[in-house]
Amino acid sequence: MSQDPDAAPINPLPAAVVILALPIVLMEFAFIAGAEGFLGGPEAVGWRLSALKSYGFIPAVFDAASQTGRWSLAVVLPLLSYSFIHLSFMHMVMVLVFLLALGKLVGEVMGSRAVFAIFFGSAIAGGLALALLTDSAYPLAGGYPAVYGLIGGYTFILRARLIADGSPGRQAFTLIGVLLFIQLVFGLLFGSGPDWIAEIAGFGAGFAVSPLLLPGGFSRILARLRSR
Repeated sequence: MSQDPDAAPINPLPAAVVILALPIVLMEFAFIAGAEGFLGGPEAVGWRLSALKSYGFIPAVFDAASQTGRWSLAVVLPLLSYSFIHLSFMHMVMVLVFLLALGKLVGEVMGSRAVFAIFFGSAIAGGLALALLTDSAYPLAGGYPAVYGLIGGYTFILRARLIADGSPGRQAFTLIGVLLFIQLVFGLLFGSGPDWIAEIAGFGAGFAVSPLLLPGGFSRILARLRSR
């Protein structure tokens, strides 16, 4: 089989994936550099904790604002900013892996605007679900709810492909099922907080909005898949 000698060995990432990944990586390395004394002086050791307090999403704070009606940027902004702040380097790495892999798959079929919409929409849905169902005073941080939304988008795409091939669409939910099983096992062994609520809500939001992100929705995605 002949191959194009001018073809890139690795398909380029959609622009949205690069734009989302850069601040995640840069912020994490700033935290590490500050903790190691390479940036910011002595106070930089606490950069991560300060960022979690200021830009992590705290359900109890959001609940208090909703009850009193005292809304401010400091209350609303964390619904978006928490996705870029992680608890550790490995936390960031795992989110980055999902973002690069799932963002690429979703972006190639649905476009960069859809990646942005799913990422931020799922982050917001995850935060709101956590605030609705808990009164946690611990900040929600990290991009898992947002990338679970991309898993939802990928699940929608895969389901469309399976249906186009005449296969049962339910097979598309294997990935999220495996992830939830792993999460359950880890939770039973090591304990877990309520963050899984935000992640499930993120997945649901990503899956739900995917048909709306392209003109023609489901039929257009089927046409794109058949042409690949």
